[in-house]
Amino acid sequence: MMGVMNRIGIWVLALLAGGMIACSDKQDEKKLEEPVPSNAVEKQVTLNAALTYQTVAGFGASDAWQPAWVGKYWTGSRDRLSELLFSQEIADGQPKGIGLSMWRVNLGAGSAEQGDASGINTVTRRAESFLTADGSYDWEKCMGQRYFMQRARELGVEKFILFSNSPPVQYTYNGQGRSDRGGHANLKSEYFDDFADYLVDVTSHFHADGYNITHISPVNEPQYNWDGHDQEGSGWTNEEIATLMRELDRSLTERSLPVDILLGESGDWEYFYKSKGDRARSYVISDFFNPERPTYIGDLKHLKNLISGHSYWTDGSWDGMRSVRSKVAQIAREYDLEVWQSEWSMIGDGYSSSEYVGHENATTMDIALYMSKVIHNDLTVAGVTSWSFWTAMDVAHWGHQNRFLLISLTPDGGEWGDVMSGDGTFAATPTLWVLGNYSRFIRPGYKRIELSMNESRSFFGSGYLSPDGKQLVVVYTNLSDKPVQLIETREGWDSSVAVKTYTTSSVKELQEAVTAPGKPVVLDAASVTTVVYQL
Repeated sequence: MMGVMNRIGIWVLALLAGGMIACSDKQDEKKLEEPVPSNAVEKQVTLNAALTYQTVAGFGASDAWQPAWVGKYWTGSRDRLSELLFSQEIADGQPKGIGLSMWRVNLGAGSAEQGDASGINTVTRRAESFLTADGSYDWEKCMGQRYFMQRARELGVEKFILFSNSPPVQYTYNGQGRSDRGGHANLKSEYFDDFADYLVDVTSHFHADGYNITHISPVNEPQYNWDGHDQEGSGWTNEEIATLMRELDRSLTERSLPVDILLGESGDWEYFYKSKGDRARSYVISDFFNPERPTYIGDLKHLKNLISGHSYWTDGSWDGMRSVRSKVAQIAREYDLEVWQSEWSMIGDGYSSSEYVGHENATTMDIALYMSKVIHNDLTVAGVTSWSFWTAMDVAHWGHQNRFLLISLTPDGGEWGDVMSGDGTFAATPTLWVLGNYSRFIRPGYKRIELSMNESRSFFGSGYLSPDGKQLVVVYTNLSDKPVQLIETREGWDSSVAVKTYTTSSVKELQEAVTAPGKPVVLDAASVTTVVYQL
């Protein structure tokens, strides 16, 4: 770290000597922050760049369900939609998108090809499959998903994760992507190796096509039975998962693919460390990583010390989410595991009335600000290295606003119109931009640093240092109704140059501003602000 500190000192001296610390660019001068508001509240913050924690793997979202159809039918809108998700470009002080660095791609079970026989009533949640009835592959399938994959790669997404809700219908007991098997896998015992080979076949195809497929996630939320008629899915016991993972490891090893297995995708964090309903699907960390257990798979070549979980249902209040996440961090340390948060949206209804106005009264900004609480506690308390939103885009039925989506779609014909009928309209929500406060600026390889402050449920933040030590990114959330003026103590680094801020609020969408050298950073009321320091 001393090398980083030396570079910082040399950089600052060079700036001083060269007279570069002033903001000479006229455009930047116009964007300089206004004087500190008279009602601003001072907050003490200490930033210690010499003390670091986890290394960030990335921020992402999932392509299920609507991108599969939007990418195919919304030909006039899809370029801008993909730009909103993946672009890292900033033009005239406005980011064009949120620069996701990870993209989760759903490998469907083939219910779309079955139509009504799939047993899935929601047409847009019937997913296509590359596997055909005769066992061959049709790589022209999943056109919409392939479009978004292509655009993600073009715009700089670094990591692709292939995930599966259900085995292909050709391999299931009931011939459907939904399940009638209760807590057991809807995968016939003779097809465990075939399912593994299928996953690797698809991975190999995209790997050969130049996509950086880093992980395969073959099981999603195995603690649920998925016996409804809304989407593909299957329950799995830990024993069944272990069997499948061994087959998947075999198949990856035989192909010599540089791809790892993403284990877990637990329905919520508590399944990591306790029994919930069904012991055979609980205690997932100890079952998979304790060598004394028959389900131990910690020695597999393609399964690194990594497990993923979802932040659903454990997010109802500030204190509650921190309590659960501290237990996640504790058991992860015990087994030396890296943790990813691979799905969240505001599914639950039991949110604390003292912290949230309720879904019926919430604005889209209220929802986005609450999401920032979840992201913050997942990063700083659970210590996750990756964070992903559930669905990139959807139609906001039943007044759900942006609880479950980043981009709100309105099909031609209105809310209940046919998404497959052609272009509709869309709107980027505050949830998109608040996620962008993290994803656009905290890039893969950044390390979380020590940030000390009088943290509360209404004011919190976290900081991240770039791999070369030349950029520090801090994300603050101010939920109060007054601006906040930061009083900074900088340990292990110094900076006399201007800094840039990017603010999301009810009237701003990652709006850029410049804080002049020597001037304090001011955070808007009811906002999320990213502060970028060039060291």
